[in-house]
Amino acid sequence: QLQLVESGGGLVQSGGSLRLSCAASGFTLDDYSIAWFRQAPGKEREGIGCVSRSGGSTNYADSVKGRFTISRDNAKNTVYLQMNSLKPEDTAVYYCAADSFRPPPCPPVDTLGRAFWGQGTQVTVSS
Repeated sequence: QLQLVESGGGLVQSGGSLRLSCAASGFTLDDYSIAWFRQAPGKEREGIGCVSRSGGSTNYADSVKGRFTISRDNAKNTVYLQMNSLKPEDTAVYYCAADSFRPPPCPPVDTLGRAFWGQGTQVTVSS
């Protein structure tokens, strides 16, 4: 079965850090670029960054630039989202998506209908 699984979410205080993982099973992740999105209650899914197949190119939304870092370990078939200096407004369900694009830029969510998507992981930042 081909799937992406996000993990690493949880509850953290404002200013804290979390590292999310996006692990692939059933396919080779280094065949794809990876984009991260988040969706807060009542809001549209927001793109926050992406990484190329090799990991050599990354791009970030202004809202997370300088705080979030995307990396990948293709040997482990996993992509990571390191989130530092977290704020309450970062509270959302975080998703990864694997598709054939070449950043920059990161693809809009409405272009990823045929991508592999994970089920999401909840991140809650308390003030």
